[in-house]
Amino acid sequence: MLPLSSPITGQVYTFNDVESELKAMGFKLSDNWDYEHGYFDYKIDDHVGYQFIRLPFVVTSGSLDAPGDYAMIEMKEPFLLSHKYNPGLDDHVKEGNVRAMFDQFQEPVDKDASFPEENINTGRELLAQVEQVLLSKG
Repeated sequence: MLPLSSPITGQVYTFNDVESELKAMGFKLSDNWDYEHGYFDYKIDDHVGYQFIRLPFVVTSGSLDAPGDYAMIEMKEPFLLSHKYNPGLDDHVKEGNVRAMFDQFQEPVDKDASFPEENINTGRELLAQVEQVLLSKG
């Protein structure tokens, strides 16, 4: 994980505005969101693992699961994240069709792998674009 200082850190926005702007730029709401926090992710590369720029946020009011609730979110410090995976299928899959759906892929070799130097500038450029869009809303 490589933290990136940014003027969006600590800024408060409506969730719908941020999601709309970031989705247009290729970001997606990470699957691991909950009612109190979440992440917008942009996959930079997938060579020898996955490299993302991640924009974390916390919910300050409202709720993410009620579209008409106008949830307010506070942006937290962005960071670059790399996950390195073993190629291929998992040799230790438990039997059963349902269980096999979840066990078929390898566990990450390193969930917090070092971030490839050649992608750091790409991450910073993406963050600069996000800052330009979001700070114009503030």
